[in-house]
Amino acid sequence: MNKRYEDLHEMVSFEDPTEQRTWIVDATFLRSSWKCIFGEGCKGVLETDATHLNQGCCSYGAHFGDEEDVAKVVKHAVRLTEKNWQFKKKANSGFLKKMPSGETATRRVDGACIFLNRPGFAGGEGCALHIGALEAGERPLDWKPTVCWQLPVHLEHSEDDTGWVTTILREWKRRDWGVSGDEFHWWCTDTPDAFVGREPVYKYLRDEIVELVGKKVYDCIVELLERPRNTPLPHEAEVRLTARRQRQSAKK
Repeated sequence: MNKRYEDLHEMVSFEDPTEQRTWIVDATFLRSSWKCIFGEGCKGVLETDATHLNQGCCSYGAHFGDEEDVAKVVKHAVRLTEKNWQFKKKANSGFLKKMPSGETATRRVDGACIFLNRPGFAGGEGCALHIGALEAGERPLDWKPTVCWQLPVHLEHSEDDTGWVTTILREWKRRDWGVSGDEFHWWCTDTPDAFVGREPVYKYLRDEIVELVGKKVYDCIVELLERPRNTPLPHEAEVRLTARRQRQSAKK
């Protein structure tokens, strides 16, 4: 096979006329065994292997999608303590910053996101917001910036001249980081390292996918993913059914 066609994905689509929307989902990725391997061999997103730093994809801080996203993180950041947030004291002078592009992002401290607890921290390595949410018995995705809990699933929308929307739910690619993605020494969906989960992505990331597309659409996605993979088009199915009935009738 030509090398440029090696990364083949089966895309499954269905329409929701009530919303004037076509959904396209990356069935290959959603059926895959990908899982987050933070602290389990993740090499990070720096220009060299950064396994020993255990920064995952937190090296550059989180960029917020909108003001609602910012407000959510601010609301929960104040609930963190020095026990579960290594840089709590440094955050007293602010934990957000304005980027030249106008976007709001989390501050970086010592080369990574201010919310990232480093190796050896007694309160636990990893995202302080994630740790704080679990300690409170709540969902990390309700505390963290959207980009952080959404990874490695990407949702994108486009609209045609008639107002019909096409929404694609797929694997997060290097290109989704912009030009900086090409500089990563390693990206978790590019190599087999992270495809070691015990359940498919659509089950492993159920809460995250439901948050992105809603429960009704999620249930439809699951139904499609769990059907035989060689699903014929509606008219093709009718042709097969008619042929089967004719064969059965001829045997009588």
